[in-house]
Amino acid sequence: MSFADLPKFDELENPKRFWPAEAGSKDEALGMLRYLTPAHVAQVVKSEVQTGERVCLNWEMTKLETPGFNRFPCEHQIVPIPNYEGIAWDDIWRFNPQASSQWDGFRHFSTEMSDGTRRWYGGTTSDEITGESDRIGIGHWAQDGIAARGVFIDYVSYAEKRGLESNGMVGHAITLEQVKEIAAECNIEFKHGDIFFLRCGFTKTWESISLDQKKEYRAATQAHKHKHSGLIQSEEVARFMWDNHIVAVAGDGVSFEVRPNRNNEWSMHNYCLAGWGVPIGEMFDLERLAELCKKLNRWTFFVTSSPLNHPRAVSSPPNIMALF
Repeated sequence: MSFADLPKFDELENPKRFWPAEAGSKDEALGMLRYLTPAHVAQVVKSEVQTGERVCLNWEMTKLETPGFNRFPCEHQIVPIPNYEGIAWDDIWRFNPQASSQWDGFRHFSTEMSDGTRRWYGGTTSDEITGESDRIGIGHWAQDGIAARGVFIDYVSYAEKRGLESNGMVGHAITLEQVKEIAAECNIEFKHGDIFFLRCGFTKTWESISLDQKKEYRAATQAHKHKHSGLIQSEEVARFMWDNHIVAVAGDGVSFEVRPNRNNEWSMHNYCLAGWGVPIGEMFDLERLAELCKKLNRWTFFVTSSPLNHPRAVSSPPNIMALF
């Protein structure tokens, strides 16, 4: 199994859907991650791990105090072990992974079929997701973890140098032309198997606004009037992602792609998650990563991620680290 076996974008029978694996198989559950073979990962380690410097990209779980879309914030208790009061403590957690750094798994978002029904990646049905089946559950990713080369497109730094919009909560669309310009400035050459990281400014903006503004954001999402800066939707973006065989995308934004959509036909949640099996990472903390990349004058690195090992999970904290 290699990237060379994959067709070009214009050779796909349906450019919004590529379901080659057997239904219910591990290959299906891995999606594009199945191409991260041991040989590929070993090559990435040799080329990217040079200084040993590292940074984790998990946003603090308490930061999103008022999550959008009527989701609940992280709740945490420290409790004594019964009969061991004053000797030992335990944690009790209640959290929605979608309320902080998280991978969207393939169970998260569906695509519409020609007959009007909805299907998830591979043709998975809603009944399979809500039942006892582990088809396309994130637990399959957890068996071997995710390990790949990361490529960092730091739009915020690019915009700040040019006096452009860098607020992550105004619905600014980052264009493919800007992505390519940033890549050229940073001497980034995209390679098959990359994870594409995009800093659009959401977490930085969020940490700078008042609690009242955060409550207004929550209300806006419930009224479907929210705005998130991110990558623009277009057929050209889809072609770029596919022909570079990007295996996952991740950013500091709530949806990675811009909201409101600029082009509903090419929603990345549709073709990445449901169509191609490309994980989408959201609300990653990319602030320290940006500083380290500037310090080292490097915008590529080795990435490891260990999602939670639950067979039927829809999403998971990424537990992610970048190593240089």
